[in-house]
Amino acid sequence: MTNEQIIENNQREWWVQRWLELLDSYRFKKRLERGRNYAREGNVLSIDFEAAQALAKVQGSEPDPYQVSLSMEPFTDEDWNYVIDTMSEKAIFSAQLLAGQMPETIEQVFISNGLNLFPFTLSDVHSRCSCPDKANPCKHIAAVYYQLGDRFSEDPFVIFQLRGRSKAQILEALRERRSQGTIKASSDTVEKEEQKSQSATPKTQKKSSSDKQKSELNFEKFWQYEEPLESSLAVIVPPTDKKTVLDILGKIPLTYAEAEAAQQFLEQVYQVASQQALITAMKREE
Repeated sequence: MTNEQIIENNQREWWVQRWLELLDSYRFKKRLERGRNYAREGNVLSIDFEAAQALAKVQGSEPDPYQVSLSMEPFTDEDWNYVIDTMSEKAIFSAQLLAGQMPETIEQVFISNGLNLFPFTLSDVHSRCSCPDKANPCKHIAAVYYQLGDRFSEDPFVIFQLRGRSKAQILEALRERRSQGTIKASSDTVEKEEQKSQSATPKTQKKSSSDKQKSELNFEKFWQYEEPLESSLAVIVPPTDKKTVLDILGKIPLTYAEAEAAQQFLEQVYQVASQQALITAMKREE
């Protein structure tokens, strides 16, 4: 691996590095290197997903692009139910995934359920290409491997897609789990209030009309709502344009070096604060 590649990998997100490490472990380096050059030159025209399969078009030496397909062994519905249940136990997973980040301990969620999110070797990735080259991976397949790394960087849910669940399906399942927890908490509160009401003395139960009217007109508590909100009625997601408050405020009035350092620091603070806000909004404990 060249110094340029090492620097490039160090700047990648950890889940992208895990994918690139898988490629680097392949013994036929020259095949992959040709594919890397193909990807950098823009020969991968498109990558679309159909269920748990990635379908790509790669421009080769022929006028018509070659058709490439990649897939991994998808998890069963039962497997995914266990995984989603485990994810929903900690709000940090939902917060980071909603923010487009892959939690660093996400692999442990799958391992605890007897699964592996990332493949062990490149042979665990099933690939086909319409080109006449009998070698696998050919340079067209290899180009798609590296292009997928860029897709992982843009959207960490791509690795989940290859295991059989789309981004929409995972987030919807997490919202349902949170909703079920909220409904249970709300029903427990109602049950406690009913028990409290049933055990009350007749004197406590009977209120004068003036007391009742006074209670109804308590303006200090008018905007307060003690019951938990139904989480399925609200979807908390980051801005679709990926702009933060820092982007909206514009250039920091400092020297270039100072502004660059301040910008990087504030971006880290903003990311942590955003994740904590999502966790607080979900009203879930770690």
